Amino acid sequence: METRPVATALKAAPATPVELPDSGATRFDHVEEAAAFSSLRAKAARYLKPDDLDRLEEAFELACVSHAGQFRISGEPYVFHPLSVAEILAQWHLDVQALISGLLHDVMEDSHVTKTDLESRFGKTVAELVDGVSKLDKIESQTYQQAQAENFRKMFLAMARDVRVILIKLADRLHNMRTLDAVRPDKRRRIARETLEIFAPIANRLGLNTLYRELQELSFKNTHPMRYRVLGNALRAARGNQRELITRLMSSIRERMPAWGVEAEVFGREKHLFGIYRKMVDKNLSFEQVLDIYGFRILVSDIPGCYLALGALHELYKPVPGKIKDYIALPKANGYQSLHTTVIGPNGLPVEVQIRTNEMHAIAESGVASHWLYKDDTAQSLSDLQRKTHNWLQSLLELQSTSGDSSEFFEHVKIDLFPGEVFVFTPAGQIRNLPRGATAVDFAYAVHTDVGNRCVACKINGELRPLRTELKNGDQVEITTAQHAHPNPAWLSYVRTGKARAEIRHFLKTVHQEEATQLGERLLAQALRHLDLQLADIGTTAWERFLKEFSTKLREDIFTDIGLGKRLAAMVARRLADLQDEKSVSDGEPVSKTRVIAPVLIQSGEGMAIQMARCCRPIPGDPIVGLLRKDQGLEVHMNDCPVLTRNHSAERDRWVDVEWEAGAERLFDVGIRVLIHHRRGILARVAAAIADQEANIQNVNMENENGGDTIIHFTIQVKNRPHLAQIMRAVRHIPDVVRIVRDRTTDRPGEKH
Repeated sequence: METRPVATALKAAPATPVELPDSGATRFDHVEEAAAFSSLRAKAARYLKPDDLDRLEEAFELACVSHAGQFRISGEPYVFHPLSVAEILAQWHLDVQALISGLLHDVMEDSHVTKTDLESRFGKTVAELVDGVSKLDKIESQTYQQAQAENFRKMFLAMARDVRVILIKLADRLHNMRTLDAVRPDKRRRIARETLEIFAPIANRLGLNTLYRELQELSFKNTHPMRYRVLGNALRAARGNQRELITRLMSSIRERMPAWGVEAEVFGREKHLFGIYRKMVDKNLSFEQVLDIYGFRILVSDIPGCYLALGALHELYKPVPGKIKDYIALPKANGYQSLHTTVIGPNGLPVEVQIRTNEMHAIAESGVASHWLYKDDTAQSLSDLQRKTHNWLQSLLELQSTSGDSSEFFEHVKIDLFPGEVFVFTPAGQIRNLPRGATAVDFAYAVHTDVGNRCVACKINGELRPLRTELKNGDQVEITTAQHAHPNPAWLSYVRTGKARAEIRHFLKTVHQEEATQLGERLLAQALRHLDLQLADIGTTAWERFLKEFSTKLREDIFTDIGLGKRLAAMVARRLADLQDEKSVSDGEPVSKTRVIAPVLIQSGEGMAIQMARCCRPIPGDPIVGLLRKDQGLEVHMNDCPVLTRNHSAERDRWVDVEWEAGAERLFDVGIRVLIHHRRGILARVAAAIADQEANIQNVNMENENGGDTIIHFTIQVKNRPHLAQIMRAVRHIPDVVRIVRDRTTDRPGEKH
């Protein structure tokens, strides 16, 4: 909202809740406002009932009272803004509840009208809609970005419950963008960037194409005013130069359609400035090099007519290879359907043509608003669009449940706002629409969260491929899952969808915290043993005093902090021991002196809270020591690890005694280096010898050695040191193998971390 006080208008604002006008009142204080409302009422009267119009008038009176004395920066009375918002909503034929909410969308922010007031007068639905659009109260400690992220979070969740929330907000933003000239330049640019990043993509995602294009144009005008003017002048000049050519091309298309038995309307259209500008930037072109600044649209009565029109057009003008897109068979995520083709017109001019039915055109221009605009004509198409919109809105609720804070949630939603460009298939032939650049992991999460969390491999078009493989149009993807698999943190570096990113982060946070809590409890128990105490010896009183001292409610929080390296187990143990001793002495009890010292056991199923150090890659049987790293948990190193030796003095207080648990069954990564005489097939023989010993090969890299020999670096998975020794013996017996050693170097050529 942009308001400016006139005289002492704002100072005179009522300090107590305003009185709502009596129902049925029709008296307005200002002729100009009354005239503006008459325009709104006339538009609404085309489709609303008389009783609804009376309720709309009542809402307008409340808006006048609530915004009395408030002015926009332009000097215009503020009430004209909600009037304009409601008029935009009336153009979309939204119901009376939405129009009332548009008129009152700012009253909760700018006056003393409460949600309860609105509910008592206009009903619960209107109150919820207005509340969904209203900003949250500002929290002083928040940055602008944090506050805005929280406001968007509230808006998106309200939108997920009722799509009219975002339609009101979009109408609000459209009118603000249309009247942005009075705002200071820096704020104008910020609002325009926000519109381009958030509101325009939302409009596109909901299929509101006309609104989407206007928001883009207005954003371009306010972020780059000089470029906007220069490009506009160039387009007007080009329009005059090519007018005759475009007219001739349109006439020839109109004449050709009846010969193919197609009744069609043909329209010429000029590309939007923002679209031309983006093409110039993306492809590094000058304006003169952007040839397809004009396009045509062909509207027919049914789907067969679309394909007939395409054939007629291609007979008339040659199509550009690779520029034919069938969005009828494969609709976009926002419900958009059309055939797109680019043909070479007269004088070699490339022209884009869109072919669609009248129903498709209605949805393409109005998206979800078509639900109100064209209820009787496009029932089947709208039901598909409503289902897709509903699914997307439900996905917002899923993101809310898995995102940690507002900024993270906002990031995930922004990722999903940009339109899907890749259509891929499940093995059963179902279509999944994903953003360009999406990977097999994104596909797995699109199928189901559990499929994503448990995926271990994928087949793309019947061939095994890495999970990070980017998908292309038409790919058939099959995901392999495993019961005990879980998301890999490395996936976050290449997934593209907000759902995948949110689910991975949620899993890692949850599991990491659970494992950190268990680890912290074990570390504290170990530290207490050094002080001749068992964890069970620490009584409730000692724990309560300790938690109070450190302003913590639960002892599990202390365990988690220890497991994440935020607190040292030795210090916590020492303070707990002191508190327990004080309690025992006060009660006249003897202090136990039984000394039991036991290291932390590294179990077979350790997860993210206990990690094997990548610098030395210990395996069961190696002498080891633990290093507690802040926010990372326990890192297990070999005793003679060079990295550990370098940090000997600096991190000595974070070292933890650890031992391998007997009978560990998990596989551990280890490096081996094999020096060979380079002979045909030697790599295959070495790999086969490793596989014969039931070991997995994770990575292979080769480098030439002086004298013609070759060094092969393997990363393999083994159970323990005896298993590794068995593998090395098998490889050593192969002819042409000169030497094999365990690779203890920190960085291995060609290996991805």
